[in-house]
Amino acid sequence: MEHLLVDPHAPDEAVIARAARILLDGGVVAYPTDTLYGLAVDPRNARAVQRLFAVKQRPGAQPIPLIAADRAQVEREVGPLNPLARRLAAAFWPGPLTLVIAAFPAILPGVHDAAGHVAVRVPDHAVARLLAACAGCAITCTSANVSGEPPPDTPARVLAGLGAGIDALVDAGPTPGGPPSTIVDTTGAAPALVREGVVSWARVLECV
Repeated sequence: MEHLLVDPHAPDEAVIARAARILLDGGVVAYPTDTLYGLAVDPRNARAVQRLFAVKQRPGAQPIPLIAADRAQVEREVGPLNPLARRLAAAFWPGPLTLVIAAFPAILPGVHDAAGHVAVRVPDHAVARLLAACAGCAITCTSANVSGEPPPDTPARVLAGLGAGIDALVDAGPTPGGPPSTIVDTTGAAPALVREGVVSWARVLECV
């Protein structure tokens, strides 16, 4: 397991590129976001997605959310944004608002749900965005813990829970912690709340 130290505000691109290579080779990489530490694999790699479910001991029926470097990467690699999704993305990205959108066929089952929808956001964290940019694709962003255990907000907690199961840890120190991202389904005519987190539902509704 590689332990890669980076500055959370000005990460070394060479170090993040090393983590991206591990990810693209099928590895599982733990990394910081603007809420908690997450686990990244390539969502187009079936073996890597299977490894991710195994590491987390996560039920296969629960889809995995994604993060991207920017809105352009979402629309290029993940799926189209309808007018509602674009309005919310413009208001809250980068930030802790996850949007459920229709997924492109390259996104594997296990990442999207039975209806072909996938959850994605652009996080307000330089390390997470750079990792997706260096990978050249959106990456998974499920919390770096065994399912049912508390999600970690420090590298030490990631290592204590999953150290033997991951291939690399991008260590940028503690994350803000607290509630997870808010998830909003934008596939219908009106937004639907899936999970309220950092962003209040009232703030979402104000934007639409």
